[in-house]
Amino acid sequence: MYAGGGAGEVRHWNAAVNGITLHVAEQGPPSGPAVLLLHGFPELWSSWRHQMAALASRGFRALAPDLRGYGDSEAPADAAAYTMLHIVGDVVALLDHLRLPKAFVVGHDLGVQVVWHLCLFRPDRVRAVVALGVPYFPRSPVPVMEIFAARGDGFYIMQFQEPGRAERAFARYDAATVLKKFYSIESDDPFTAPPGMEIIDFLQAPSLPPSWITEEELRKCAEKFQNAGFTGPLNYYRMFDTNWKLTAPWNGAKITVPTKFIVGDKDIGFQSYGIGHYITSKDFKSSVPNLEVAIIDGHHFLQQEQPDKVNSEMLSYLEKFHN
Repeated sequence: MYAGGGAGEVRHWNAAVNGITLHVAEQGPPSGPAVLLLHGFPELWSSWRHQMAALASRGFRALAPDLRGYGDSEAPADAAAYTMLHIVGDVVALLDHLRLPKAFVVGHDLGVQVVWHLCLFRPDRVRAVVALGVPYFPRSPVPVMEIFAARGDGFYIMQFQEPGRAERAFARYDAATVLKKFYSIESDDPFTAPPGMEIIDFLQAPSLPPSWITEEELRKCAEKFQNAGFTGPLNYYRMFDTNWKLTAPWNGAKITVPTKFIVGDKDIGFQSYGIGHYITSKDFKSSVPNLEVAIIDGHHFLQQEQPDKVNSEMLSYLEKFHN
């Protein structure tokens, strides 16, 4: 349990929320200000292990769930159960379960999309945000899959759309190899496979995991994906067009919650598709008026690769709201 002045042990529990069961990892004093940490693809609660310890040692209550479809959380079979209304509903229900009127919220990758939509749907439940890697984009004038379709069938999101397609391709490898392929992405445009090739076959898998994750950590993570499968995580991508339709009432809406955005200067998402220019432009600030941006050395899985830098940026920001 939590010991004053130290991080304390990680505690694990399950909660029945929004019609499903979520697994939650918790570290830090139960009476501390709550920080909810939402992971990305293909990750679990453990991707926040460094941030949880840092937050707990400073008196925060770190709460990192496995999102629905991941790890030890329930995975509904129907792809339609993975819209942003469902995922944000899980987060709000978890806050209700904990009797927390508000919390700080931190997200990475696909978890940032959950954070942005939480801020759109229920800004009253968020004290401040730390977002890693994926900026907020206003709702597009056309369905998002029309935009992605222009990149061709080799583009990973296009390959993720057809139920079962990516699962069959992933199944040619053990889960640890699948994870290593995604975790090791550093090339210029790894997200588009050549014609006739599946993205998972195109991605390279080094013999060793990246330096920021140990063999044991990778093994534990892989075991969860081996047991739960990848369908739940892939279903998030299959709901992109549905999300676009459902969010019509928020067309043109801004993120009004105080936000710290952190991105790695070598993140493929920062370097590609003009996203880096957008992040440093007035357009991002226009859509998120109360915004601070930090560009630091690092790649995509930033909170694991550069934990000290991310923790410093995160803690200095959150502590401004909690003196």
